[in-house]
Amino acid sequence: MPPSQRNSWIFLGERRDRYTNVILTGEIDKRLTQDARGTHYRIEGFALDGRRMQVICRFKENGSLIIITVCALTENL
Repeated sequence: MPPSQRNSWIFLGERRDRYTNVILTGEIDKRLTQDARGTHYRIEGFALDGRRMQVICRFKENGSLIIITVCALTENL
């Protein structure tokens, strides 16, 4: 694996706990069905540290989950 890919995997591994709880315990807030690649899901929930977060994801044809975007929500938008 090239070094650039290794670094991204390390980064993802260190941050995975920030969004895993959102996916496992959150609720599907919205289904986004207009993308030709398949339905995307916006899941909203709480990270283990208590922050409210949203995860945008979709399933590949083989059933794998693809994480597209992860963001923490703030009250002062």
